Amino acid sequence: MAIARKRQISLADTKYYHCISRCVRHAYLCGEDSLTGKSYEHRRSWVEQKLFSLAKIFCIDICAYAVMSNHTHIVLYVDDKKANRLNDKAIVLRWHKLCKGTPLTQKFLQGEELSSTERYFLSQTIIQYRERLSSISWFMRVLNEHIARKANKEDECTGRFWEGRFKSQALLDEAALAACMAYVDLNPIRAKVAKTPECSNFTSVQKRIQGAKNAKQPKQLLKFAGKPCKFMPKGLPFELKYYLELVELTGSIIRDDKPGFIENTQLPLLERVNIAPENWLKLTKDFRRVFHGAVGKPQSHVSYCDHLNKKRRVNFSNCEKLLA
Repeated sequence: MAIARKRQISLADTKYYHCISRCVRHAYLCGEDSLTGKSYEHRRSWVEQKLFSLAKIFCIDICAYAVMSNHTHIVLYVDDKKANRLNDKAIVLRWHKLCKGTPLTQKFLQGEELSSTERYFLSQTIIQYRERLSSISWFMRVLNEHIARKANKEDECTGRFWEGRFKSQALLDEAALAACMAYVDLNPIRAKVAKTPECSNFTSVQKRIQGAKNAKQPKQLLKFAGKPCKFMPKGLPFELKYYLELVELTGSIIRDDKPGFIENTQLPLLERVNIAPENWLKLTKDFRRVFHGAVGKPQSHVSYCDHLNKKRRVNFSNCEKLLA
């Protein structure tokens, strides 16, 4: 049975979430349809461009993404503190980039005088907009609706394009975050549509490698902030260099023609997040198969379930085996 989205999101436990959307039946989001021979490759850029534009509007950052032939993977960071810091005008301006708003919000932006009753209703509307701008549900809703409409228009058809609502997983700690990001970035290699991370088109790892060549981090993605410290800046709690090395190493190991031996090579990132090398390969190959809900070390999992009053602790045994 599907779990209500509000019972999966707990910002008190984590602000990182893995979201997956899949097309219905044999519909193709991107790539070439073997049944008809028609190519939908151009749709990959639709998803990527919309992702980047929404990240500028919402108080949500993109950590990792991969646009596959019939599904998408996105790892998101919810910056609710930023949403609370923005003033009322900034909130309304951002929302108006998505929707027309209401006559009242239009009047507010035009600087017209408002009555006390209008100010009350405006404040309630702004509270709602503020919550939506830090909502994963609204972020994914706007993204998927945009892509579905464009795809249906191109195909000259109506009806569902996505297989129901998106699925989401809470990533409760650094270990879960690192494993999930690597899993997402290596999707094209696992699917045998790319040979190396830098050749994995429409993925975050390709974007990060392109930026690294110029000693920069891409503006469209959440930056790597380095090792956690007392006054930690906003960003991923890893070093970019070690993460890219980790993805490269893992990618070479999971290829059929390069079995490799991860047991002999432990990178600093694996050491710090305390993932056993023998478990790393399983995590990055079968992340979605092994985990169907929140992911994290046992203590993180217990806290998350307690906050959401969850009696059943889905994934707990696998978290104990692989992340303890």
